[in-house]
Amino acid sequence: MMDDFVDRATLSSASANPEAILAAVAAATIAVDEALTIRFVNAAAEQLFQTSAPAIMGEALSNFLPPSGAVMSLVDQAKREGGPVSAYGVMLDTPRTGVRTLSVHVAPMSDTNGWLVLSLQEQTRALKIGQQLEHRKAARSMTAMASLLAHEVKNPLSGIRGAAQLLEQNAPEDEKHLTQLIRDECDRIVALVDRMDVFSDERPLARSPVNIHIVLERVRRIAENGFAKNLKIIERYDPSLPPVDGNNDQLVQAFLNLVKNAAEAAPRTSGEIVITTSYKQGVRVSLPGTTGRVQLPLVVTIQDNGPGIPDDIRPHLFDPFITTKTHGSGLGLALVAKIVADHGGIIEFESEPKRTLFRVMLPIITTGEVAYG
Repeated sequence: MMDDFVDRATLSSASANPEAILAAVAAATIAVDEALTIRFVNAAAEQLFQTSAPAIMGEALSNFLPPSGAVMSLVDQAKREGGPVSAYGVMLDTPRTGVRTLSVHVAPMSDTNGWLVLSLQEQTRALKIGQQLEHRKAARSMTAMASLLAHEVKNPLSGIRGAAQLLEQNAPEDEKHLTQLIRDECDRIVALVDRMDVFSDERPLARSPVNIHIVLERVRRIAENGFAKNLKIIERYDPSLPPVDGNNDQLVQAFLNLVKNAAEAAPRTSGEIVITTSYKQGVRVSLPGTTGRVQLPLVVTIQDNGPGIPDDIRPHLFDPFITTKTHGSGLGLALVAKIVADHGGIIEFESEPKRTLFRVMLPIITTGEVAYG
């Protein structure tokens, strides 16, 4: 009996800090007092509102949630009835959060009179993870397609083009434009297949410690001196990020494609591209071919203020040959998906008018052999 008591006492003294437990919860958790002043937020709430806990705590809840919105209505109901309330499919639309669909739970705190706890869980999170894995599959399917095209399309095209040249020698003048058309179309298809050669390269990725900010600085210089010279580029960097275990040139290619897409989508006047880096603790996903869950804490976001991505192409955005550009090939984002997948990362996007962002999450070097910075 005494041993039992000691064991319980030891377990009680070794209990985890409640704040540490809440920090690990994926749902944004907010505690407010009877005046609806915010008294506590967890890490997920900081991420939701895109600001730190010290900047949130002590502020009125209505400064972060629309006073006449659905979430505040649930807060008022829980306060009025003195019991928990829940709702699903609740829309939240603020400049800080963007448009999100949430599951909301509001409940009074039993030991603190008048205080409430809000739990906000984004319903689309699981869907996004599924989409990210589909993007990886799209990248792998491009590898098989590139190999197929090289063997089954490119070689026969060479014969067709040669035959057109022979026919052209004896063709009447008024029909030579037809043989020229055949040759031009063969050349166009071969050029497209050549662009896809990168997808058939299955050699192991040559990796080294990469400072992501050096990569992004190179991308910014290229953009400012070329396709984005008339746009405003804003950098919001976390300088303390550790290095990525990756390939510098391929990462430059991936982010250059994303910034170029953002530049082409942004309006010609008042066009703006925002490049953000951050460390997002607790982002873990299960990926095919891996055991356990992979941590992807380094986040790079490319955002533009263009019109947004049309609804009809969003489910297939990373598939090959999907594009909204008049003369685009639709291979740019497929290549980005492949590069990100080769680095063991994932890519996701959000889009609405005047706010489209691509978020790349990458693993970091965690050994003590490389200095942070």
